[in-house]
Amino acid sequence: MADVATEFREQILDTVRRFVAQDVLSHVTALEKSDEYPKAMLAKMAELGLFGMVVSEKYGGLGLPYTLIAEVLMELSQGWMSLSGALTAHGTVCSMIERFGTEAQKAHYLPRMANGTLQFCFSMTEPNAGTDAQEISTRAVREGDEYVITGTKTWATHALNGSGIMLLVITDPSQRPKHRGITAVIIEKPPGVAKLPGLTILRNLPKLGYKGIESTEIFFEGLRVPTSAILGGPAGLGKGFKYFMSGLESGRIHVAASATGIAMGALKRAIAYAKERRTFGKPIAEHQAIQLRIAHMAIRVEASRLLVLNAAAKLQRGERSDLECGMAKLYASETAAEVSLDSMRVHGGYGYSTEFTIERFYREAPALILGEGSNEINHIMIARQLLA
Repeated sequence: MADVATEFREQILDTVRRFVAQDVLSHVTALEKSDEYPKAMLAKMAELGLFGMVVSEKYGGLGLPYTLIAEVLMELSQGWMSLSGALTAHGTVCSMIERFGTEAQKAHYLPRMANGTLQFCFSMTEPNAGTDAQEISTRAVREGDEYVITGTKTWATHALNGSGIMLLVITDPSQRPKHRGITAVIIEKPPGVAKLPGLTILRNLPKLGYKGIESTEIFFEGLRVPTSAILGGPAGLGKGFKYFMSGLESGRIHVAASATGIAMGALKRAIAYAKERRTFGKPIAEHQAIQLRIAHMAIRVEASRLLVLNAAAKLQRGERSDLECGMAKLYASETAAEVSLDSMRVHGGYGYSTEFTIERFYREAPALILGEGSNEINHIMIARQLLA
């Protein structure tokens, strides 16, 4: 059985590596520079079943273990982090619906999410509420058999070109603590449509990196959704905060894996370049200063990889893993930033050129330091858990 599992793992990873080599690397520079939506790449990923990695086989997904999902994201991020970013938001919503949705919601959404027909975004952040999600102000007021949603969300990844939104709203502002009045709502929408009655997706926020996949502002001005849109049905009222926080647990694994992929890609390119580039009559790989830097990079990359796989394994076993996920996310994202800069130093002037991949890695890494809870907040949460 172990041999079969190993063979299956290698088959999955080899498929992703071929996709990156054949379909991503030759086009990513042009798409990234123009900030163009990678429609063909995402369609190929859907064809390969990657949008269904988290979904169980019962609903048409691959049902991969979290450790393998993490490895897939590492491979994708070595090609283009934006692709793994689209899967991260979508996969988080898949896990939320399968864990907390009604049977009708699972049957309605998961098969189409598994084959990529539906591609979801995860929308919690507001202009005045980021990590402290209890301070959101977007409201859903019940009117008969509908909820009317009013408010503003921001930094919603893949909201415009995606076809669904998992939304965090207040349904009962009188509750204390506040999280007891917060609910998760599932919204389906046509992909690429920026305006619907009660819903406006206003713009692709300009970013340093993480291009191609849009990050948007969403305005809700009386959007009407049926009561059946509440995640978990009537029993899900007031449990949205819990559902979203649970989703962030797996989301941090995804972010940590993406960060590790960036660091892996930066390290590989630094090693290859150090063997080719010559100074003072020999490859720079033979200079001790370069050797020390590469050794330090490799140690941090391997530590990140092991932290990610440890957290993913614990999550797979169904154990509480928020501490491990937080540690992995924090360390791996800081490593991605450090190693991409170190790789730029190994490359010298070429590392600073937009004709090489390294400067893109360097621009992508900060998004992972800030996303899924900033590392400053992560430090505090990790300390609190250790001291509790």
